[in-house]
Amino acid sequence: MAGRQQQTGRAQPAPQAQPKKKKKVRRFYDYSLLFTVIFVTVFGLIMIYSASSYTSQLMFDGDAGYFMKRQAAIAAGGFVLMIIVSKINYHFFAKFAALSYVLSYVFMIAVSLVGREVNGKKRWLGIGPASFQPTEFVKVALIVTLAVVITRMGNRINKTKNMAMVAGMALPLAGLVAANNLSSGIIICGIVFVMLFVATKKKLIFGACIGAAGVVYCFAGQIGHALEAIGLLHSYQLERINVWLNPEAYAQEGGFQVLQGLYAIGSGGLLGKGLGESIQKMGFVPEAQNDMIFSIICEELGLFGAVSVIFIFLFMIYRFMLIASNAPDLFGALLVVGVMAHIAIQVILNIAVVTNSIPNTGITLPFISYGGTSVLFLMVEMGIVLSVSNQIRLQK
Repeated sequence: MAGRQQQTGRAQPAPQAQPKKKKKVRRFYDYSLLFTVIFVTVFGLIMIYSASSYTSQLMFDGDAGYFMKRQAAIAAGGFVLMIIVSKINYHFFAKFAALSYVLSYVFMIAVSLVGREVNGKKRWLGIGPASFQPTEFVKVALIVTLAVVITRMGNRINKTKNMAMVAGMALPLAGLVAANNLSSGIIICGIVFVMLFVATKKKLIFGACIGAAGVVYCFAGQIGHALEAIGLLHSYQLERINVWLNPEAYAQEGGFQVLQGLYAIGSGGLLGKGLGESIQKMGFVPEAQNDMIFSIICEELGLFGAVSVIFIFLFMIYRFMLIASNAPDLFGALLVVGVMAHIAIQVILNIAVVTNSIPNTGITLPFISYGGTSVLFLMVEMGIVLSVSNQIRLQK
């Protein structure tokens, strides 16, 4: 038996090693930013209802929630779009950079020629039954385009001529935008400034620009009169500067909105009059749900509410910085920096206008002010940022 075992026994093949399962790459997704966007949007809907309910009842047959419902519908659609965009690899958007850049010029020229005029300005472009503000598209398109161009330049962006070329791509577009919407033109210039500042090693030129802006701010009245005298500034633009410097002297004209906004801020005190208890929204502050909504926040929620809103935006900017610093590549980082610049500059300008720290330029408070086009494209931008965050690999 033993011999049989020896004759028939053969070396058994070693068991084959099972192929190792590939570990699924764990990726980051910034839920903190997502929840912040949801919170600030819902807060904006509450404040839109509070700020516009009186006016809405007068204008729309007793429908106090007209503006809020319109904003909520667009915000809901924008939220779905944000989630879809966030699940797309952000490198996909680079393919449309050239097309979006060309479309930006097409839209801005079209709105100048056939745009719908509101309050003496052509800012709306009709497409069938719908209409939108092309300036919001331009901001997103420019962020993507500049991110692509700067990334492809690599270290060559540190050369002054290349920096000038990138700025030159944006300045004509900013000029077209500023012709009908000065505040958006300023924001576009600010986006270019911040993206170049982050991408380049040469910082001295940016310091010089900030210094020049400080000089213009300090001597705005004198500079404004000089520019108006040589025909570079229109009379209504000079009037805005004069109103800013002395709103009491124009209390029945351009200074009316500024003064009523300041009255709202001052009457709010530390804790405010209570949600929905604003007096100034009852026809005193024009378009309270739009540019001046921060004054209603101050009146109803007081200094505490105003500071809380500012801290929410600061937390949002912190999340942008965190995502940009951990982005997989320069392109992703620049996309986030561009969005961060847009949000930060727009918040600063809105609060500065409401508090009369700068001349009135008509700029909305992101996610909070009423404006369907604004909230829709802001959601797209948030989707791009979340897309970059979703490509960050987590190490075990």
